[in-house]
Amino acid sequence: MKPKRQLGDLQLAIMRVLWERGEAPAIEVHQALFEERGLAVTTIKTMLRKLEEYGCVKHRANGRQFIYRPAIAEADVRQGMVADLVQRLFAGDSAALVNHLVQSGEIDGGELDNLRAAVSAKRNKGTE
Repeated sequence: MKPKRQLGDLQLAIMRVLWERGEAPAIEVHQALFEERGLAVTTIKTMLRKLEEYGCVKHRANGRQFIYRPAIAEADVRQGMVADLVQRLFAGDSAALVNHLVQSGEIDGGELDNLRAAVSAKRNKGTE
């Protein structure tokens, strides 16, 4: 089964903890998210099981405890979620997304400079 690349808010938060740490038991994921989310450890365990069903995480047993690790790269999830956003909100037009971000002020001057440099590098790479 191909891993799920569209994650909900809590699923993404759990994956971020695992990407940052490399691996962690459910209790550590719970502790990392408790202040922000206030969820029960059972909720985190349930979500970890669902993420495993989706192919996003794997586990190994350490005694009676499961240690979870990412089974999908953060870049793959980001790519899938951005592609979905562009398709749903901008009819597949990624330039419209960038234009929206620029026009709405979501991208500041320094970020515009970085974006210009990235576009320039991409153009130069394409002409080699």
